[in-house]
Amino acid sequence: MIVTKNWLNEWIDLDGINADTLCKTFNAIGLEVDRHEAIRVADGVVIGYVEKCEKHPDADKLNVCQVNVGNEVRQIVCGASNVREGIHIALATVGAELPGGLKIKEAVLRGVDSHGMICSSKEIGLPSMGEGIMILDPSIGELVLGKNLNEYGAFNDDVIEIELTANRGDCLSIHGIARDLRAALSRELREINYKEKQDGRLGIGRILQLQHTDTFHADLLFGAVDVKEFSVPFAIALRLAIIEEVYTTAVDALLLYTTQSTGVILRAYPFEKFGDLETKGIITFENDENGYAALYGKEKVSVIGVSQEKEAHFTANEGLAVIEASYIAPDIIAKKMGDKKIPSCPHYYRSSRGSEPKIEMGIRYAGSLFEKYSASQVYGGNIELTTSYEPPIISMGEEEFESFIGLKIDKTRITQIFKNLGMEIGKPNGSTFAISVPKFRHDIVNKQDIIEEVVRIVGIDNIPSKPFVFAEANQMSNDLNDYKKTRMYRHRAAQSGFYESVHFVFNERLQVEKYGFVCTDADKELLNPITATFDTLRPTLLVGLLNSASANVKVNQKKIALFEAGMVFDTNRQESKRLGFIVSGAMESEKIANAGKPAVIDFAAFTKLIADVVGSFELVSHTPSHSLAHPYVCAKVMINGVEAGEIFRLHPSIEEDHDLAQTFMCEIKTDALAYGLVEARAYSKYQASFRDLSILISKEVSYESIKEVIEKHRSSQVRRFYPVDRYVSETLGEQMSLTLRFVLQSEEKTLEDEDITMAMESILNGLKEELGVNLR
Repeated sequence: MIVTKNWLNEWIDLDGINADTLCKTFNAIGLEVDRHEAIRVADGVVIGYVEKCEKHPDADKLNVCQVNVGNEVRQIVCGASNVREGIHIALATVGAELPGGLKIKEAVLRGVDSHGMICSSKEIGLPSMGEGIMILDPSIGELVLGKNLNEYGAFNDDVIEIELTANRGDCLSIHGIARDLRAALSRELREINYKEKQDGRLGIGRILQLQHTDTFHADLLFGAVDVKEFSVPFAIALRLAIIEEVYTTAVDALLLYTTQSTGVILRAYPFEKFGDLETKGIITFENDENGYAALYGKEKVSVIGVSQEKEAHFTANEGLAVIEASYIAPDIIAKKMGDKKIPSCPHYYRSSRGSEPKIEMGIRYAGSLFEKYSASQVYGGNIELTTSYEPPIISMGEEEFESFIGLKIDKTRITQIFKNLGMEIGKPNGSTFAISVPKFRHDIVNKQDIIEEVVRIVGIDNIPSKPFVFAEANQMSNDLNDYKKTRMYRHRAAQSGFYESVHFVFNERLQVEKYGFVCTDADKELLNPITATFDTLRPTLLVGLLNSASANVKVNQKKIALFEAGMVFDTNRQESKRLGFIVSGAMESEKIANAGKPAVIDFAAFTKLIADVVGSFELVSHTPSHSLAHPYVCAKVMINGVEAGEIFRLHPSIEEDHDLAQTFMCEIKTDALAYGLVEARAYSKYQASFRDLSILISKEVSYESIKEVIEKHRSSQVRRFYPVDRYVSETLGEQMSLTLRFVLQSEEKTLEDEDITMAMESILNGLKEELGVNLR
């Protein structure tokens, strides 16, 4: 952001403040000065008036001019193509020393005496303002012949370039910078006098109307100007050259100048785009084909805050122009561009960072310039479409300010700071302030932002240093326990032969949804993803592990065993911790023991590996909700009766797509895993007995049903049981043989055969009655 001291002085009184003090103030309030350059036109460069201009008798490209400098008329030979009679110019008189060491002397050019030099902007140390000499006008002040240029503010100024952070869009204007200086210098902003010619003004409603059907999150204001006899005033052209703005028409120049001054985004359209004077012009405001808020006349003319159609620019020197002032919240337009990017124009830079929401100020400022510097007729009134705005309220107690800053600041000082920054502050309720955040400060969202505003205005150097007080808090927090728990299971996984894989918390939405996982809701999705392949928060660890396994197999890895511990996110962006596992291909490395042909991983072996890491668990039947899992080799993991995750074989078609051998995956909720002190339990000093029970039962009966019946009928002596064999054959038909092993033990005595028989008969009778089983 480039400003000049004199330009700022039009918005805030800088009397008695030199450029060095101004730069130090900027740096102190967080507006870092990147460059400071003084504009000082040399003594002896004066205002002259070209009374006569004739061709040089002996040179086609030279002119002999008679220049009036107040007390005399001097003869000057000039080669500029734009020199002519009747213009005010900058004349370097004999003896003046210009930048680069050029000293003006008497000269004879092709036999004609020349007593000075008519100057271009670059020759006197100003930025380039086009080809030829400078042509001065009253926009710099009263033109007094013979007066030194450096007595005019335009030629005796300081240029300051400020490096703004992306969130300070409110400072992308002279008005915005002055607003921050008001708080730092405790000086009021100047009232800009918008002089309007009231006599004979036509109302804009006679020629133009706005129609819309939907409600949009944008503010619009339309004015109209009948542009006549308008050329860019010298003072405006010079300032635009200083801030390095390029324009093609006089109207463009005026609107760029107004935007730089006020911060309001302005555009000009030919009235013919909306209608003609006989049939009132109609502006239509509606969503375009990409969902952006757009303006239409006879055809589409612009997208609010983003772009203007090339053929919709006002390019004529004269004619009826429709002037649009607009504001759209930066988060709205940035999110929209993130969802669907479209071509933009330079105005998007301002709108995406936060332009000035007081759009009426921009329209009135531009109108006053048209009337001041031309014969243009500004139409009375405006056509307006605005949205309501409820400012966020941030409440803070006086003690909070002191706690954050480390310095007690008087209530009155705090109130004055926020008032000068343009924030309304409610009457303190006791020691609590209710601070209303204005529309132009979209970057302020919490208490820390409020504190930052106070600190930068008070000045970090004005806050006294205090010795650092360190008192160690109790480190046994939930966060520490979570970290230790995750670390323990990571170590277990590594000890069980898994290699840790670490991924970003982002996935490719297209790939994740392809496998049937549900991603973050669209209104809570990432605004600016890193890349197109990391455009959503991951809902599972499995997709990342699958991609890593695929990358491993491409470098000829035969055995792949990976795990990851990390966060996943639901549709509302709520995060939870998971452990994910994948094993593909061989169970072990090639070695002598397996004759160089290791067995391929199967479901049982994979389940044992997972149990080695997470401890004991049960498997129950499960129908997967995604397409990664083989529908017939899939189970739900239950830990202490609570659903903890799932374990499955990767679908064969996906194995084939990723060039993987037989592959198994598992994802476990970390919260479901045990962690804490292991409590010792008493155990029986009497020996345990083992009994096998082989039964014939229908293939359709699930093991879960069998387990429920056994749990119901088992005695206290049956400590545990588990299946050890399953046999099916044609001779058994629709039945199968299932062998269960029971471990029996008593706390009081060594069990006798009679005790064991009674316990087993109770279980067998229950199985016969409820499931119709028979002994094999």
